[in-house]
Amino acid sequence: MTILSQNEVLLEGTASGTPVLSHENHGTRFYRFFLEVPRLSGTPDILPVLLPEALLSKVTGDAPIRVRGQLRSFNNRSGVGSRLVLTVYALDIGPGEGQAQNHIRLRGTLCKPPVFRRTPLGRSICDLMLAVSRRYGRADYLPVIAWGQLAVEASRLQVGDSLALEGRVQSRVYHKVTEEGTQERVAYEVSMMHTLEAEEED
Repeated sequence: MTILSQNEVLLEGTASGTPVLSHENHGTRFYRFFLEVPRLSGTPDILPVLLPEALLSKVTGDAPIRVRGQLRSFNNRSGVGSRLVLTVYALDIGPGEGQAQNHIRLRGTLCKPPVFRRTPLGRSICDLMLAVSRRYGRADYLPVIAWGQLAVEASRLQVGDSLALEGRVQSRVYHKVTEEGTQERVAYEVSMMHTLEAEEED
């Protein structure tokens, strides 16, 4: 899979529910739905997908679909949930090919210092925030998590360093204590599988 841009996502799964109108921008309506992508562990990732109205007819019933697009971020100003909201923006949707897919390639710049920690069982984890350029001078800010030896290597990175990686988009349920009590929320992030050398990016 050759990197044609700095942000490429390939997913295959089934739509969970019917797409609903999200918003309208410059005369184009955009719809949102959730794509259920199986994991090897048996627990699926439930990922938000945003698509223009022109692709709406390609989301059909329970049949598997294949989504090609980009992982994008925007700021949530509603005051509810995370301030950074991630969505897979669909550039193309087609029929599924019979094999679950969850694949992302990113190339960007580290915009926050890495946060390295260990689980209670001693496994290494590193949280990264990657700024990935988009057209018109914009950028997407994408949380990335690395595990094991990859986490140790990632922890040595500094703000401003470039990073190219391959991984998967995952959903994670967590509980947040608020004034109203404990709430169940869902976070989305990129789980890094490995970094890409310069020759792999061409």
